[in-house]
Amino acid sequence: MCWMDRALECARRGLGRTTPNPMVGACVVSDEGVVVGQGSHERAGEPHAEVHALDEAGDAARGATLYCTLEPCSHQGRTGPCTERIIAAGIRRVVAAMEDPFPEVNGRGLARLRERGIEVVVGVGRAAAARLNQPFLTSVRDGRPFVIIKAAVSIDGRISASAGARTQITSAAAVRRAQYDRAWVDAVGVGSETILVDDPRLTAREVYRERPLTRVVFDRRLRTPPTARIFSTLSAGPILVVTTAMMLRESGARAAALERAGAAIVAPDSAEIEVALRELLRRDVQSIVIEGGSALHAAVWDARLVDYVQLLVAPVTLGEQGIALESRAFSTFALFDRRVEVLGPDVMIEGYVHRPH
Repeated sequence: MCWMDRALECARRGLGRTTPNPMVGACVVSDEGVVVGQGSHERAGEPHAEVHALDEAGDAARGATLYCTLEPCSHQGRTGPCTERIIAAGIRRVVAAMEDPFPEVNGRGLARLRERGIEVVVGVGRAAAARLNQPFLTSVRDGRPFVIIKAAVSIDGRISASAGARTQITSAAAVRRAQYDRAWVDAVGVGSETILVDDPRLTAREVYRERPLTRVVFDRRLRTPPTARIFSTLSAGPILVVTTAMMLRESGARAAALERAGAAIVAPDSAEIEVALRELLRRDVQSIVIEGGSALHAAVWDARLVDYVQLLVAPVTLGEQGIALESRAFSTFALFDRRVEVLGPDVMIEGYVHRPH
């Protein structure tokens, strides 16, 4: 077994819990090939994975190898620098899956360890570590959240029976899979048309979620009614209504009504979807599933902001009167790490739009 695999398994324990920090795992292995300590980063503001692993290892860490899925930090944040704990513990060798692009780290942690005579190896398990932390890496490199597009379509490529018609396309098994995704992402987003037609609650149900789920309504025209069902679920997490500064000036009364219902209004100066997403990142949204509708899907596609796709295909036909999926010449065969999963009678095709790095 590769010990980095062990560290990666530890890191996965932080799924849905560590934002705005990355998921990180670590294990300490003696020269005899015995794991004497392991740990994961559990929540932002709490000890990092390396600290947990070193605490568990105790004196056995001296002369051992530390495997970690991300470069150890070397700066003082909400917790102290992991590099100093590694040095003090007497670790002989550090194997890191990848460098941390966060500006306050970005190679400094590895350089600090080398300065103190610790052997450093970088790149073992890099691809798996990068896939694990795509939301964090996207936020640091691109300054926006990792965007997942989710769409349910009939076998003839329709997303609803007709304009404005609420249409249940997928099975209960597919719905449960969607709930699983809501358990780990930071936010779920829809356009105002989806609120008006489907009136969804956008909560994580039948799954355990530790942190509140941010619900985002992209609504440049402030059409969302204060009576929408989503406002009956305020205990599940914050509700952000994203509009524009111009609309806020023109329709202050409607915005005030939404605020009284429990929404927070996000109103950037620009109407561009990328600007809206950057505003969400400032509110600790590193990952978002955009579930509809077609106009919002088209906007993120056209702005080239989609990172991952989940397409649920149901064995039903809706006919020519149905509303077609705005595919923008998209092909599932072009996805990287493409996966096909059977969910009851439905099939989900998912994968990355760009190769993860």
